[in-house]
Amino acid sequence: MTDSPSTERLRRWRLILGGGAADSICGSTNGNGMEGDGFSLGGADQAIDQTLSALYDSDRQAGLGTSSPKVARWLGDIRTYFPTSVVKVMQQDALNRLNLRQMLLEPELLEAVEPDVHLVSNLLSLGGVMPGKTKETARIVVRRVVEDLIRKLENPTRQAILGSLNRSIRNRRPRHHEIDWHRTIRANLKHYQPQYRTIIPETRIGFGRKRSALRNIILCVDQSGSMATSVVYAGIFSAVLASLPAVQTHMVVFDTVVVDLTDLLQDPVEVLFGTQLGGGTDINQALAYCQGLIRQPQDTILVLISDLYEGGNQDEMRKRISSLVASGIQFITLLALNDDGAPCYDHSNTQFMASLGLPTFACTPDRFPDLMAAAINRQDLNQWAAQQLT
Repeated sequence: MTDSPSTERLRRWRLILGGGAADSICGSTNGNGMEGDGFSLGGADQAIDQTLSALYDSDRQAGLGTSSPKVARWLGDIRTYFPTSVVKVMQQDALNRLNLRQMLLEPELLEAVEPDVHLVSNLLSLGGVMPGKTKETARIVVRRVVEDLIRKLENPTRQAILGSLNRSIRNRRPRHHEIDWHRTIRANLKHYQPQYRTIIPETRIGFGRKRSALRNIILCVDQSGSMATSVVYAGIFSAVLASLPAVQTHMVVFDTVVVDLTDLLQDPVEVLFGTQLGGGTDINQALAYCQGLIRQPQDTILVLISDLYEGGNQDEMRKRISSLVASGIQFITLLALNDDGAPCYDHSNTQFMASLGLPTFACTPDRFPDLMAAAINRQDLNQWAAQQLT
């Protein structure tokens, strides 16, 4: 016999609200464990209820405490009772509500955690205080997340950017081995000769001669605490871009100091462990360093990933941005590069960016390859961003 819809509703409300709050809805508990209206939680539901209560009723109960075995059991329980997407949310809630960052310093507990981008950002922020034995486990966990993200993001990034590079260097006088036959045929269909059953290629379209560094892409990444997940995604994309021979990629991270991680881009895990999340923000200093990397402004795309809260000299920062734009580079500001939703950001600085006509918006990781492709093709990125939101 299946449960009635009303019973299922009571069950869900009981699990959502917890024991105390749900009593007024589900009835008071009598001596034999049954609710006053005949409703009770079954064995599996009781275990789920205890797992939820340990986290979300922690202000009224002892919660998980600081016992490693208890935390380990709880991590195992949530993976038993909930899908992976819910597990990741509950782990993040546990870190925020119960201050369980300490658990990430213990290898045994770290091995029980479901890895995701948020976990990686927490591990990176703890890198300075992490014991050696835990750091090795953390490196394994981070690599699992990195490899998963690369599997998802590498091919779309390669296809979008290499396609744009090919289109951006077409010419009308290609050598035979440089001819783009598909586009050449389409361009000459009007010259079809029925008697010969062939096309006269009056106009030839080619890919052109590829240069070793057709585009210079600089990712300038704010590593203050609020940008944690954006740093992770930026590190992944930087590594993928660096693997493309037609693109010269730099990754620069900053807080109050600037660190150039370009030499580490062959290993994205090393890139991420080269960051130091937290600290203040000096955007002007970071842009000054990036300015020194620019050799051909017309072929340079500078992507500033920051919420634009400047802790350094704001007036100098604005002057430097104006100077960079005047030099001919493409300047893009991403307020966030993650799936976390609308970020907090400095509105006065975004208005300044808008006054210069600079594209300034948040971007999800799945849109980033198309964004870079549009930048390489010198599309109107403000229009591109508006189209993504419709």
